[in-house]
Formats: sequence, C-alpha cells, structure tokens
Amino acid sequence: MIKFIWNLLALIGLLIVAAIIAGYVRYGEHMPNILDLANLRDFDKEAGIVYLDMSRTLLETGNAAEATVWKVPVDDGISTDEVDEIMKFVANERNIKNVGELPLSEQITAMTGEKFPFLKIYMFCNPLTAGEMFEYSMAFSAYLPCRISLIEDNDGKLWLYTLNMDMMIHGGYELPTDLKAEALEVKDIMLDIMNRGATGEF
Repeated sequence: MIKFIWNLLALIGLLIVAAIIAGYVRYGEHMPNILDLANLRDFDKEAGIVYLDMSRTLLETGNAAEATVWKVPVDDGISTDEVDEIMKFVANERNIKNVGELPLSEQITAMTGEKFPFLKIYMFCNPLTAGEMFEYSMAFSAYLPCRISLIEDNDGKLWLYTLNMDMMIHGGYELPTDLKAEALEVKDIMLDIMNRGATGEF
C-alpha cells in the first residue's frame, strides 16, 4: 500500500510539473510566480505538450520507456527482409547514413541455442547534424546515432520502434534556429524510414 501511494504521488508530481511547464510556456508572466520559473520563458513553445503527452502515456502504460518512443505496426504480409530493404532504400534516398546494425535475436539464439523473437537494431546518422548537436550540448551524444528497432512481439506481429525525438527538440530551451531546422529534418527522415518500412512503400 505504501509503495502504491508513493508511486501515485510521483505520478501526480510528474503531471503537476508537466502542467506547470505547459502553462508557463503558454501564458508566461500571467501565471502566479509560485516558484522561480523565469527560465521556462525561454523553453520551446511545444515543451508543455511534449511533457503532457509523455505523462499521459506513462499513466496509461506504467512504462517509462513506452512514454519516450514512437512505434508503428508493420503491415501484415511484409517480411523482415522487405522491411530491411525498404528502410535502407529510404535512408539512402533521404541522404542519411546507415552506420550500423545489431542483429540481437541472431546473437541471442547463437548464445542460448534457443530461437529468440526477431530483434534487430538499425543505426542512422547525419554526421554534420550530429556534430552540431554535440557542440550545442555534449549530453546529446547519448541520443546518437538515431536508432530504429525492428521487433517481433509475442504474437508474431512485427513493429518498428524509435526514440521520440520531440523531447530532444522541444523539451527544453528553444534550439538555435538553424540547429532546430536540422533536427526537425532528421526527425522527418526517421519517421519516413519507419512509416515506409512499415507499409512496404519504396
């Protein structure tokens, strides 16, 4: 019971923080200055929406990882090989480098001798944009390179997952104009790779 109350208070606190950010970014000086919130004036105008959406997903799923990713189901009838081929085609078309692949399920199966559900991680990167993000904040290096996971769930359904980039782009101080434009372009490319891979669209 104590653990339940503690978790409930933590979630309420998260929602309050998200609401404060959303309200202050939107209404600024019209909000009562209960806390020293002056820095929030410089937050991206979409920061509040990002944190509210994350809080909503966290409450629905109880899973912090679910709250920070985008996922799309792969259309029935499309194989892992087809998704693989299409995603690489789109990455090349959109001029982003495929800098690595990690066939995790193959490695797990080789190590255990037991078949593991399909799990492969693809890594994509625009080195110039990555360098600029790093120069802006070294913490962004933890987000690099951009990853897409092709996974098979317990029912044999294929899914594509990637990190929700909105938190990185909109979650704090507004990025410099040129850097924000590049980050939004990378976001668009990653979603294009995922969505076309999921639907089989060359």
